[in-house]
Amino acid sequence: MAVLRAGNPAAAIAQIKVAPSVRDLRALEKALAAARLNGKWRDVDLAITESLEALSAPRLHRSP
Repeated sequence: MAVLRAGNPAAAIAQIKVAPSVRDLRALEKALAAARLNGKWRDVDLAITESLEALSAPRLHRSP
């Protein structure tokens, strides 16, 4: 959230792509919704969705 608020969505996307767990991504989604920022950055929303899909796939799951 801090990176997005600072105005650097590219850095936020880079961090989203290396998110360690689905729980972290869900928390980010909830924080964006609470701050009414969801939908403001399409690329960020897309990166969250793609990362959630990748982490949810059993063969691509990363251990912590």
